[in-house]
Amino acid sequence: MKRFEYKARDSKTGKIVKGAIQAENERTAGKLLIEQGFTPEKITEEEEGGLFARFSSKIKNKDKNVFTRQFATLIGAGLPLSNSLRVVAEQTESKPMRKVIEALLADVEAGRTLTEAAQKYPDIFNNLYIALLRAGEASGTLDLSLVRLADQSEKDDKMMSDIRGALTYPAIILVVIIAVLVFMVVVVVPQVQGLYEDLGKELPGATAFLVMVSNFIIEKWYIVLISVAVAVWFLIQFAKTDVGKRWGAIMKLNVPLFKGLFLRLYNSRFARTCQNLLSTGVSIQDSLKISGEAIGNMIVQEQIEIVMEKIKQGKPFSDSIKDRSYILPLIPQMASIGEQSGKIDEMLGKAATVYENELDEQIRTISTLIEPILMVVMALLIGFIVIAVLMPIYAIVSDVQSG
Repeated sequence: MKRFEYKARDSKTGKIVKGAIQAENERTAGKLLIEQGFTPEKITEEEEGGLFARFSSKIKNKDKNVFTRQFATLIGAGLPLSNSLRVVAEQTESKPMRKVIEALLADVEAGRTLTEAAQKYPDIFNNLYIALLRAGEASGTLDLSLVRLADQSEKDDKMMSDIRGALTYPAIILVVIIAVLVFMVVVVVPQVQGLYEDLGKELPGATAFLVMVSNFIIEKWYIVLISVAVAVWFLIQFAKTDVGKRWGAIMKLNVPLFKGLFLRLYNSRFARTCQNLLSTGVSIQDSLKISGEAIGNMIVQEQIEIVMEKIKQGKPFSDSIKDRSYILPLIPQMASIGEQSGKIDEMLGKAATVYENELDEQIRTISTLIEPILMVVMALLIGFIVIAVLMPIYAIVSDVQSG
């Protein structure tokens, strides 16, 4: 599918409108516009602009969040849907996001609902977004649905940003460790080897091993680089497969130190998504389905699917989700209270808040613990190299003194 920018006249109002449309070719784009009630005046195919342009055209979550928040404000102020989209499009700095908004505007002005227009962009507007849009349009509370979407997306972005931030410093330390090890093996160890060769002595076992590694890296450096590149490529490709995704999901849920962090992340995301969907009138089955997809871990998602089956059999939500693997105890407890009070969405929201707060504390704890662990690892590795380097020097000094 190609993307075309167009200038056309609305057959009903006579107004000139501009926007973008996707079609196989220019002729098909013209037919689509006519079907929507427009008389095309100008249709031009967008240029790809090369690799950099394709990379830069990716819409960031931040741009989508800004659009959602601004759109909610305008809708809440009483502006018509099309006028709100037009104003937001004019204010949007991101060119890729502006093109999407203009396409939404064109579809809305052609008589489609906002939900139908947004469904054309599944990579931007996921199932949660579409479900809340549909519920908001049906209930006349579109502004509230948009606010919920913006709030949840911003919270989710903040949690992921905090996790990445907590791992940034340890990652830098790890890079420094590798750099120091490579320097000592490539620069320091060969000097010790040369010293022993001049004296005609045999290297100790540990030193001989380091010399072997050093010689291989120096002489076969291209093999090392190719091997690393192939390994990285293989891991990236493997992570995209179903087996790789499952392996990654299991690893996140069972790796020591990080297990608690990911459990709280997934549970808070599940509870918050369920709260937002249920509060807008989405059915429990649809809420669970969309929430399971939003979690981002296929193992936990499979547990949610089991819960859905139990609910179909007539069991209450709180009983169905109780004792599920990877579902923390507070969620079924709060769900039970919510079922009794008729406020299950509010109770799930409180559970989400608890886990979000615990996640913040978990991130700080991991950030504090992982640094000394890496420092100990660095000390052990460098200590081994230093001992392997000093052993032959100490042996030489002993021989000189005894001689």
